[in-house]
Amino acid sequence: MSESSKTQYDRDGYTVARGLFTATEVDELREHYMTLRQRGSYADDVVGVDTRSRDPLKRYPRMAQMHRWDETSLRWLLDTRLRRQLTNLLGAEPFAVQTMLYFKPPGSRGQAVHQDNFYLKAEPGTCAAAWMALDRADTENGCLLVVPGSHRWPILCTAKADTATSFTDVTVPLRSHTTVPVVLEPGDVLFFHGSLVHGSAPNVTPDRFRRALIGHYVTGEATRVAEYYHPALRMDGTQLTLDVAEGGGPCGEWTDTGELALTGTQTISRKHE
Repeated sequence: MSESSKTQYDRDGYTVARGLFTATEVDELREHYMTLRQRGSYADDVVGVDTRSRDPLKRYPRMAQMHRWDETSLRWLLDTRLRRQLTNLLGAEPFAVQTMLYFKPPGSRGQAVHQDNFYLKAEPGTCAAAWMALDRADTENGCLLVVPGSHRWPILCTAKADTATSFTDVTVPLRSHTTVPVVLEPGDVLFFHGSLVHGSAPNVTPDRFRRALIGHYVTGEATRVAEYYHPALRMDGTQLTLDVAEGGGPCGEWTDTGELALTGTQTISRKHE
């Protein structure tokens, strides 16, 4: 971790570690998660797999908390490279609380801008994310969009999101602030602060996935986190006991599109970028 990366994180709320994981590692992880997804549904999925759905995100719903039952996910979450980077950025070793895999196939919706600690409720301190690209992530297939410096904002009140373009139904109002795309190559890892406003636009490509593997962590001074994120893990894999913070929940509630609602399918919200 260079001094410039730490400086950028403190200033902007995010930084990128380029090529932190090798092409071979990325290929193996991409194949691993595609195989798991094709086998069916799991306990912490957003929604069950529906291969007949018109919604690409129901054919390839995101996976969550895979590290609780998948050794490959657990090893990645606690990887020494992530541990070192996060410790340098945060000033102390964090605790690991979540894994997610976003498939984001062609034609799928993005996620309205939000702040992660709205859901994790880590306190004192905050949470942080390690967001690794398994495909090239760019503006066409829906890379992450961030608002530099927004990590200094408080956790904002939410407003209703446009579910025609977002699979979640809440967002935060930006007013005059604009988002900046973060273009990543496979193996790059974006680290960002729990209050950073971020989201993504739809994948408008005809044939490109935007798969990403994400780890969520809470800072070392945290004593509470939302119930969904228990048990927390030290970076050596041992469990620790944190108090349960009130409220919170999975990072974004699933919502069907307005178009589907008009055809007679009611909008739904289910547990868990």
